[in-house]
Amino acid sequence: MQPPPPQHKSKTRIFPVVLGRLAVAGLLGLAILSCLIWAGMVAVPRHLNPFAPLHIADEVNWLTRIKLSRLEGDGSQCLAVLENSDVSYKPIADRRSDDGCGLSNAVEIAGASRAVSRSFTASCPLAVAWAMFDEHVVGPAARRHLGQDVARMIHAGTYACRNINHRAQGRRSEHATANAIDIAGFVLADGREVDVKRDWEGEDQRRAAFLRAVRDGACRFFDVVLSPDYNEAHHDHFHFDMGSYRACR
Repeated sequence: MQPPPPQHKSKTRIFPVVLGRLAVAGLLGLAILSCLIWAGMVAVPRHLNPFAPLHIADEVNWLTRIKLSRLEGDGSQCLAVLENSDVSYKPIADRRSDDGCGLSNAVEIAGASRAVSRSFTASCPLAVAWAMFDEHVVGPAARRHLGQDVARMIHAGTYACRNINHRAQGRRSEHATANAIDIAGFVLADGREVDVKRDWEGEDQRRAAFLRAVRDGACRFFDVVLSPDYNEAHHDHFHFDMGSYRACR
């Protein structure tokens, strides 16, 4: 009687086991590394440290949005970010409202590295996102496409107790809690103005490219970015907000 043939483990069974063990080992190593970074035993650059507070001047990476999202639930940390920047601001007292138009952890912004057409009220997370947009997007895009810097941003308002698209019924706009800002144009260093309404589809390709770079760059910081590509209601401005939805149009 012949002995039974030797049993061989199927490669299809071994492969998932190996992958599973590698995944567990990787997760364990990541957890240990995170603990060492948190304890300060492993030094990493601030912008690559998930536990380090956000700084507006930090290099932007995949951690930036995570750090921005944390500020929505931490008012004191959000104000600390503004305090460690060149943003000119002052806190505004909370304002309760039964109509969905209250203010919480809001500030009044007067300017940053680029001035604004007039001061505006903003939720603190919106103010931080705007300051990072100003620092990392507006200036670099203007120098790349227009050969000069932006002297001033022209905004069309932030705080307005209204519904979306001014409708009589429906959901409150992010503007109702100063959690949104509309940008109509930019004044360049030489005094010329780049206007969203005129230049988005205008003859000057450099200005059009600048505006699209601004729109695309804004999506790195704001939760919702709407441009003339979105609908007719935004044919003359950009809408940026820090609401509960995500859109880049």
